[in-house]
Amino acid sequence: MTVWALGLNHNTAPVDLRGRFAFALDQITPALAGLREGHPQHPEAAILSTCNRTEVYCASDTVQVDHTLGWLAQAGNVPADALRQHSYVMQDDQAARHAFRVASGLDSMVLGEAQILGQLKRAIQVAQDAGALGTTLNQLFQRSFSVAKQVRSSTEIGAHSISMAAAAVELASQLFEDLGQLRVLFIGAGEMIALAATHFAARNPKSMTIANRTLARSEHLASGLGAEAMRLADLPAHLHEFDAIISSTASALPIIGLGAIRSAVKKRRHRPIFMVDLAVPRDIEPEVAQLNDVYLYTVDDLAGIVKKGHASREAAVSQAEAIVDAGVQSFMHWLEQRDSSHGVVPLIQELNAQADQWQAIELARARRRLARGEDVDAVLQALARGMSQKMLHGARVELNTAAPGARQDTMQNVARMFLRDEIRR
Repeated sequence: MTVWALGLNHNTAPVDLRGRFAFALDQITPALAGLREGHPQHPEAAILSTCNRTEVYCASDTVQVDHTLGWLAQAGNVPADALRQHSYVMQDDQAARHAFRVASGLDSMVLGEAQILGQLKRAIQVAQDAGALGTTLNQLFQRSFSVAKQVRSSTEIGAHSISMAAAAVELASQLFEDLGQLRVLFIGAGEMIALAATHFAARNPKSMTIANRTLARSEHLASGLGAEAMRLADLPAHLHEFDAIISSTASALPIIGLGAIRSAVKKRRHRPIFMVDLAVPRDIEPEVAQLNDVYLYTVDDLAGIVKKGHASREAAVSQAEAIVDAGVQSFMHWLEQRDSSHGVVPLIQELNAQADQWQAIELARARRRLARGEDVDAVLQALARGMSQKMLHGARVELNTAAPGARQDTMQNVARMFLRDEIRR
């Protein structure tokens, strides 16, 4: 059995390209079905899709990277060669190491961030529910969760990390002298928006508003933050009222266009608007960044800020990598043992079938002799002798026909199999 991972992330692909390969949770199940049905071996499979990465993990008897890459390229409507330039492929121990590092936050834009572990667990649950997760990938990811837990509890990898939500607040403070005078709009009601709204709330802005397609979700999040709720459909008429706009939805298309922001800037008499698009694919059309008095940032633009403090955590990173290495060695040992046992199991099954056949033959012969009224002890002795002769026949043939140069090895093998201490006792 072999394991491979194919993916692209914030280090290998720009945000617009990553957006073409983003899968919402409800899209993963049919995507997994399409991936596996088109593969000759129907491999185990799982898909992890976040704002910073899309990764496909597979396991089967033979590696089929080209097929996986072709499928993903088609899913994103991108030529395979173009995807290959911005993707990475890892196999077996390297794939395991990558999965463990991802789960532990070592491969994240925000070093040590814990959010990725929850996203990975949800992705694996979806794969499990879809019937795409077999023994090998299940073992890989359960071990990745264990490694991540050990990294989190045994190191300070997550200490003083700056999240993208916190980075958005820091950027806003560079543009505006007093965040207490800001009117902040949050678009979406998911985990990322909840984090961003919490960070902004700590700076006591003048007002905060949560806009979402479902008003009930807006109201639920807003109630805990002292914010107002708004329907997403009402947004165009109110954009000009906000100084800062933070957006993160699961929309496949931009929900804020160039025309809407141009109109908002005009109504604001060119007072600046600070915008952060945390969504992949984008929520805000990239052309908006070309407008004067608009400061638009994407997740990739926040990279410099969130990487602050990485150097101060070098010791924690080394400790975490050591935990990952140990986890990789353990997983590969399990995989090798499992693969080696796969060759033994069919042989054991054949041996058992052969023994059952011999047993049936000797029992049938014994019953016929008993039916004729023969002595019971004599019949039992004949049954035992018949079984032993059948069991030893193959060994005798090997001893008698072995080549002179191999006879000593044959004798040792036969002795080891048939003259073991527990049998001789």
